[in-house]
Amino acid sequence: MKLAEVIAPVVATQKHAFYQGLKTLLVRCVNPEGRPVGNTYVAVDRVQAGVGDRVLLMQEGSSARSMFGVADAPVRSVIVGIVDHVELSNAE
Repeated sequence: MKLAEVIAPVVATQKHAFYQGLKTLLVRCVNPEGRPVGNTYVAVDRVQAGVGDRVLLMQEGSSARSMFGVADAPVRSVIVGIVDHVELSNAE
């Protein structure tokens, strides 16, 4: 699971049949403070996220496929939650 921020919607007029009716978004990984780190991905949105939202990004193919109930679905990145805030504790 990764933290990410939604950058933009991704619109494709020609796409694999699996993606028909699914919303895809461009997301960028961020650290807990919200600063960009790592890569950007195209992810299927399962929670109605929007541009600027901080989200939970699941990045594992078999778990992503199981969410859709399609064993051979061509999907790896799925937005599974919208983050309200991140709370860090200073454990010593």
